[in-house]
Amino acid sequence: MPATAAPTVSAVPNALGRFGKFGGRFVPETLMFALDELDREFRTAWADPAFTGEFHRILTEYVGRPSRLYFAERLTKEAGGARIFLKREDLNHTGAHKINNAIGQAMLTRRMGKKRVIAETGAGMHGVATATAAALFGLDCRVYMGVEDIRRQELNVFRMRAMGTEVFPVESGSKTLKDATNEAMREWMSTVEGTHYIIGSVVGPHPFPMMVREFQSVIGIETKQQCLDQIGRLPDAVVACVGGGSNAAGIFYPFVDDSDVSLIGVEAGGHSPAAGQHASTLSFGAPGVLHGSYSYVLQDDDGQTADVHSVSAGLDYPGVGPEHSYWKDAGRVRYTSVSDQEALDAFHLCGRLEGILPALETAHAVVETMREAARRGKDEVVVLCFSGRGDKDCAEVARVTAKK
Repeated sequence: MPATAAPTVSAVPNALGRFGKFGGRFVPETLMFALDELDREFRTAWADPAFTGEFHRILTEYVGRPSRLYFAERLTKEAGGARIFLKREDLNHTGAHKINNAIGQAMLTRRMGKKRVIAETGAGMHGVATATAAALFGLDCRVYMGVEDIRRQELNVFRMRAMGTEVFPVESGSKTLKDATNEAMREWMSTVEGTHYIIGSVVGPHPFPMMVREFQSVIGIETKQQCLDQIGRLPDAVVACVGGGSNAAGIFYPFVDDSDVSLIGVEAGGHSPAAGQHASTLSFGAPGVLHGSYSYVLQDDDGQTADVHSVSAGLDYPGVGPEHSYWKDAGRVRYTSVSDQEALDAFHLCGRLEGILPALETAHAVVETMREAARRGKDEVVVLCFSGRGDKDCAEVARVTAKK
């Protein structure tokens, strides 16, 4: 490549953690040493065959990878167009894609000689994954969780506590994921010498967006090979839900230089496009700083972080990963949104047609997958990143449905 040529969309971030103009570090000085240490340790570990070999061994023997690429015959028939395949991250140990990153960061924690981890969680799946990894490696663990999400995700709270993790209720703000992240970052500033913060998505200051993407890229790497093995070529489109964006980054990243493969991210449309009634950051947000990174953020007229809403606790977040912001502006990924009601309907549709209950986060992507398949011919293929199972959401779906 000539020195003056623009980098491909996969050739990011740069040494400063910038994805184009997005990313970087916007944190207090007290965290800079820890972030430098983490960046150095991750890069060294990721180039170390012993580390990556153990990482992939654990993903195989403990997590259950590779996850299946499943032909959803009845969803395909219902859509009436392209063939739909599900990348079954719900079949992983703990029930979602979150365990891939949690295992990787727990291994880094051990490598750095730290004995304790903290995390934030919304839907609870990252909290469960972190609790699982902490138990596996003998680490002390605290998970910050908004009290509204504790109410919505009672099953996952029980699972975390059963594995020895302290679940710390967050009462401030909207009592959801943004507020849990605020509290976790505050705690990390005072405990950074002996504690590692396992951020659960491709958000936060550098190197977290890059590092989480790399740990989650196993999803896309497997998907490419499985498509070649099962259908003889790459898919025509890949669809994933986007909150912070880790499952989407994980499956999109290995495809970003494959220009014939359409990439579609699905955000939470909530009740309506009105301010405070959705969590569609890339559709309605503007560039700003949130949780240590420059990215698209939902903001009010004064530039303050806006209130958001989604029936899905895991998408109920006013920001998004900087690489997604970069992909949006580069035109590589198309981002759209799906309403609460559409996601609830897809939850039931997927259950009835395939005998698989999706997480409410995943249900948003089911909606767009059906739309995309219907627009395409029967000889085409759409892959859905089936990011998590719906057990955790059954009580909330029943509650919300009963109110209607």
